[in-house]
Amino acid sequence: MPPGTAQPDQYLYDKGKEALDNKKWLTAREFFKQVTETYTQSPIRPDAKLGIGDTYLGEGSSESLVLAIAEFQEFLSFYPTHARADYAQYKLGLAHFRQMRAPQRDQTETRDAIREFETFIVRYPNSDLMPEVKNRLREAKDRVSEAEFEVGRFYYRIKWYPGAIDRLSALLKADPEFTSRDEAYYYLGEALNVVGRKAEALPLYEKLVAEFEKSDYLEDAKKRIEEIKAATSTDPPATTTAAVPAKKS
Repeated sequence: MPPGTAQPDQYLYDKGKEALDNKKWLTAREFFKQVTETYTQSPIRPDAKLGIGDTYLGEGSSESLVLAIAEFQEFLSFYPTHARADYAQYKLGLAHFRQMRAPQRDQTETRDAIREFETFIVRYPNSDLMPEVKNRLREAKDRVSEAEFEVGRFYYRIKWYPGAIDRLSALLKADPEFTSRDEAYYYLGEALNVVGRKAEALPLYEKLVAEFEKSDYLEDAKKRIEEIKAATSTDPPATTTAAVPAKKS
């Protein structure tokens, strides 16, 4: 530090920020730690604390992401009303988000990300970060729904239709805004159609056609709608037998 620096805490923070912007994670972290450990009463100590979390998030390894989570959680514990608490909450969710695994694998981190993003939406409804948080939340929810969809489609392919129906129905109920719900509509409709529940399958095909103009399943769904409606129109009408009045004694 240059001799006679008037605001050494600010000087160290600025150097840390410069290193952070240049992705020099370790260098930036050392500057930020000097602020948090030496100038404990500094008004920029909370910002330095967030800077430490950002360096771990920037590194992106499994170990550093765990450390980032700890830093952001600690910030929210120490400074729950700070002006940048929304930033800390978002980065906490992002640290979990970056550990999400493929749909076929364990979704614990994905669910943790969803929890933190949903907490953000409740606590900071006026934050400028809201659009980005909502986008990340949708991605995380899609990951969980994709995992559920893969199971449902697997059941369909092995012809265990009751299992497919239960799994896909539960998916659409839990996440009605699932981005790839056209696939869920189609396979659920197909499973219902196979087991003879055509009246329940028809609205699913109709939703697919109404909501997805470019779905890969669009033409097949249109054919199913035509088939079901044609079958319904040609079914013989139900016969009724007039009640015979009881004979008077």
